[in-house]
Amino acid sequence: MSLTINPVAFNLGGLSVRWYGIIMAVAIVLAVSMAIIEGQKRQIASDDFVDLLLWAVPLGYVGARIYYVIFEWPYYAKHPDQIIAIWNGGIAIYGGLIVGLIVLLIFCYRRLLPPFLMLDVITPGVMAAQIVGRWGNFINQEAHGGPTTLHFLQSLHLPQFIIGQMKIGGTYYQPTFLYESFFNLIGLILILVLRHRHHLFKQGEVFMLYVAWYAIVRFFVEGLRTDSLYLAGTIRVSQLVSVIMLVAALGMFIYRRMKVKPKWYLDGSGLKYPYTRD
Repeated sequence: MSLTINPVAFNLGGLSVRWYGIIMAVAIVLAVSMAIIEGQKRQIASDDFVDLLLWAVPLGYVGARIYYVIFEWPYYAKHPDQIIAIWNGGIAIYGGLIVGLIVLLIFCYRRLLPPFLMLDVITPGVMAAQIVGRWGNFINQEAHGGPTTLHFLQSLHLPQFIIGQMKIGGTYYQPTFLYESFFNLIGLILILVLRHRHHLFKQGEVFMLYVAWYAIVRFFVEGLRTDSLYLAGTIRVSQLVSVIMLVAALGMFIYRRMKVKPKWYLDGSGLKYPYTRD
């Protein structure tokens, strides 16, 4: 008999502290810490990342919720009281990433920071946060794939605690959270290994590599999931967005290399804190 993990880590008075919240908090701290360490090498002050966090994280969650509600509008139109009930689940990472990008662009404009360099610096931390954050879905037994067999899960040589957690209502399911987490880890390692090589990345290209990598991973993982958002009843929204992201990243890479000719990533911001306009 397999035992599942209780989603509630502990109770503090009348408050239940859930593993999902703990895992997401760890993911956010990890992302900011990685950005601060790399930012110091690229002449960007630590305070800028902390200040960006204070805006991007809450607004990112709002964006993730709005994105989900839009594509599930037939339900929420009939249950408007559930629109803000985020504690019942229902957020979409693409919505959070889109809003987070908008917040970063506005933040960089106001702080006089080079946006593409900022994106490059925070990208590995964002990837690490996604890798860690997917384990919150694992604890909640959500964002999984279709039914599978115990034999298949054992053939992947997974630890017993993962196999046990993938048994939901008497049926085993594909651990798509693990697939996404694992392949994003490979992408993260690739970026960390390559980003400090001289004359390899122009500013913005670490971010573009992340976008392209995640788009490919998410496209295939999304095809296995059972909780996809759909457009016109047949098109998986996340797969469509993944294709758009991949094309946009490749197009931007080619255009900037041919027309813009940006600085190398390792050149840093070239700014001295506090920043001033020329």
